Amino acid sequence: MSKLHAEAIDKQSGSTLTLGGSGTAVTLGAGATQTGFGRTGTVDWDTTPKTATFTAVSGDGFFCNTTAGAFTCNLPAGSAGAIVSLADYAGTWQTNALTVSPNGTEKIGSVNSDVVLNTEGQSVTFLYVDGTQGWINVQDSTSNERGNSFVAATGGTITTCGNFKVHTFTGPGTFTVTNAGTPAGSTKVDYVVVAGGGGGGGGGGGGGGFRLSNSVGCIPAPVMSPLVAPNSPSPAALPVSVQGYPITVGGGGTAGGQTPPTAGGNGNPSIFSTITSTAGGGGGSPNGGCASTGGGRPGGSGGGNGHDSAPRALATGNTPPVAPPQGQNGGICPTDSYGAGAGGGGAGAVGFNQQSPNNVAGGGGVGSFVSPIFAGSNGTPGPAPSVKYFAGGGGGGNNTGTGTGFSNPAGGSGGGGPGGKSNPSFEGPSTGTAGTTNTGGGGGGGAHATSAVGGAGGSGIVIIRYKFQ
Repeated sequence: MSKLHAEAIDKQSGSTLTLGGSGTAVTLGAGATQTGFGRTGTVDWDTTPKTATFTAVSGDGFFCNTTAGAFTCNLPAGSAGAIVSLADYAGTWQTNALTVSPNGTEKIGSVNSDVVLNTEGQSVTFLYVDGTQGWINVQDSTSNERGNSFVAATGGTITTCGNFKVHTFTGPGTFTVTNAGTPAGSTKVDYVVVAGGGGGGGGGGGGGGFRLSNSVGCIPAPVMSPLVAPNSPSPAALPVSVQGYPITVGGGGTAGGQTPPTAGGNGNPSIFSTITSTAGGGGGSPNGGCASTGGGRPGGSGGGNGHDSAPRALATGNTPPVAPPQGQNGGICPTDSYGAGAGGGGAGAVGFNQQSPNNVAGGGGVGSFVSPIFAGSNGTPGPAPSVKYFAGGGGGGNNTGTGTGFSNPAGGSGGGGPGGKSNPSFEGPSTGTAGTTNTGGGGGGGAHATSAVGGAGGSGIVIIRYKFQ
């Protein structure tokens, strides 16, 4: 190997000096140093992560892994142009911070004091300028661009339970998936989609359609009321992709009234992706006589029959049909008289019929409950939070009169409104109570009394849940 000995190398002509040819690496010998090329803004990265307190070397960048605990980076003695870069290796600085300490009496940003880096995914570059300012941070990234094998999303009100995130929509919005995940992490989401409940007339309004998936690592438990389907299988969770999913939260149905006889209005559907929950059916009208408005309306759960002089057929729930059923039938009025109204169906049980021979109104059907969808950490068994019911049926409106047997007909658990009482002077208001907001509960039926009206249905809700870590 030949050597060239020279005090200086300069160009012969032109303005460019070229060292080496195509495919040739130009290196400095061991122990050699360079000046004039400059270091400002660039470093050579040390790819062996630091896991304990160390002293940085000017011109180098260091990956600092604080997974096992916090530690300190001591900056080298400063000289103009010295540069050090630091990066959060494992995205753990928010838990175990990295402390950056100046050398002796030197400064960081004009102050002789440590700097604590405690932002997840942060990377910084310090450049030594002079004795007045010392080290100045010339680059600072707080982004945490990392591959993510789990679903990530925005939208609604977001809460965290263990390794799961829950997005709750009480009104319209968009569930925006920003990362679709992988099979090694998560790729699917569970859901609760509850439609708006039906308005009460003389019969109670039906609860809004209730549809639930409970299959992504949740605690095993019934997903429907034990009155109907204690072992009902849960539908599969939904796969998601990177896109926005518009959310529709159905409003409750309008209340029906006596003058003129008007049935309660059906609620409005709630929608997430391919899942549509049907609105609850309105309750039949108070004092409907032979009018066609006396019968309850079909829907997610059927409305209860109103006070009527002719028996009416029941109003079917789970309309249109899905499996498992999204709701149940409304109650009927079997007697041929101006009597009390029947209860609206709930997601978990049928509405109660008008009770003969005392002509007492039927209560609303119980809704379905959701406790396991929020419970536990990592999907392991553990104490469940308070049971939450949705889509209860409204209670039927009572008959005229006073005394025992004419008490307030209860709404079904899950936001169903109670029915109106029979005589305001003795027992209380004859107006049905509205279904509870964001439960999909049916409105209570109005009593068989002058100018009685039912209660409006309660609005629905959409809840989405997925594993995020």
